[in-house]
Amino acid sequence: MKKFISTVKNIFSIEDLRVRILNTIGFLIIFRLGSYVVLPGVDPSRLGEGAAEGIFGLIDTFLGGAFSNASIFGLGIMPYISASIVLQLLTVGVPYFQKMQKEGESGRKRINQITRVLTILITIAQGIGYVSATILPTGAVMVSTTLFMFSSLVLLSAGTMFCMWLGEKITEKGIGNGISMLIMIGIISRFPGAIIAETLEKGTSGMLLLIIEAVVLFFVVVGVIALTEATRRIPVQYAKQVVGGKVYGGQRQYIPIKVNASGVMPIIFAQSLMFLPALISGIWAAESDIANYIGNTFSDFTSWQYNLLFAVLIILFTFFYTAITVNPEQIAEDMKRNGGFVPGIKPGAPTSEFIDGIISKITLPGSILLAAVAILPALAIIAGVGGEFAQFYGGTSLLIMVGVILDTLRQIESYLLMRHYEGMMKSGNLKNNPSNYQVA
Repeated sequence: MKKFISTVKNIFSIEDLRVRILNTIGFLIIFRLGSYVVLPGVDPSRLGEGAAEGIFGLIDTFLGGAFSNASIFGLGIMPYISASIVLQLLTVGVPYFQKMQKEGESGRKRINQITRVLTILITIAQGIGYVSATILPTGAVMVSTTLFMFSSLVLLSAGTMFCMWLGEKITEKGIGNGISMLIMIGIISRFPGAIIAETLEKGTSGMLLLIIEAVVLFFVVVGVIALTEATRRIPVQYAKQVVGGKVYGGQRQYIPIKVNASGVMPIIFAQSLMFLPALISGIWAAESDIANYIGNTFSDFTSWQYNLLFAVLIILFTFFYTAITVNPEQIAEDMKRNGGFVPGIKPGAPTSEFIDGIISKITLPGSILLAAVAILPALAIIAGVGGEFAQFYGGTSLLIMVGVILDTLRQIESYLLMRHYEGMMKSGNLKNNPSNYQVA
């Protein structure tokens, strides 16, 4: 406890770090307050009649309830994330965007401009579906449909752009990645309510079960941290070079290849596809018993059929997303250009094949573990954990929270070490290089 208090004092004794933390808290408070500002023309008293479910429930979790509150931040930062994913895929498969990405700072600025324009277009498209009475309860809109549609689209677009601005300001003047922080705070905002609901459900007679659930949750978090940080280090030897009478190079470094290089994206992609079976079967449900069975089965995310398909999709998407984000040929080319080589492996194509083989070997167990994390909430519900509290036992929510918190702690750690203070932990400090958790 004394160590923790000392670390907190050191953190707030650094003026720049203290200002950044306070700025981050201020920006996050603004974001949370905006999630309760209801769109004009909506009766707030009727919003509790409906509950966001399925993919809408997932989005509502990311936005901290702003989606179901019909808030001006009802779409939050999600259109910007969708636009960023689209541009990321385009930079992999389209030569024009690949060339733009290699143009340095000017190319990055052009990609950011395209991302912003695409964000507005996606916001308008999603806003039309949002305000067309698909989400809002019947009778919640008190003005004419045309007026409500126009005003809501304007405000939702402005809200999304404001959220994007908040995220950029957090990155610039705060601590951590701003966009990720906005998503994380939305998820965390649901955590106290989930604990209270679980406590009320179990009651005083179920205190032992609550303790067991808390212990299990602790070990799940530890496991997710290990999965997030686990890397396979590839040794790289650099040849010695004599420049101006001085010897450079000749040292061994490591390339860290993450076991879960794709992050949370495979779960998001798989989750978006898991609503198709129930949606498509609903069209023929009245005419076919098989369609009705498929619809009922895949509407229940605790069924073994749902979780089996979900796990398979995650494994496939993990390999796909890792293949488009980690380029062994580029890594081998950069090593060769800088005079580096893997001991015992020839530079060029053999190095690329060697790195590709390692990626394939570690991606399989990584994808299986990621699939296991994704279906943990369903297993928790089957075991008797409340539905809202079970969402924190794994899945997208837990992975995002762990990733953002670790990234923020690393930034704080770097500030402390630059000022010659002791790090966040007495031993085994968090390193900027996530090689603490290694896979042999």
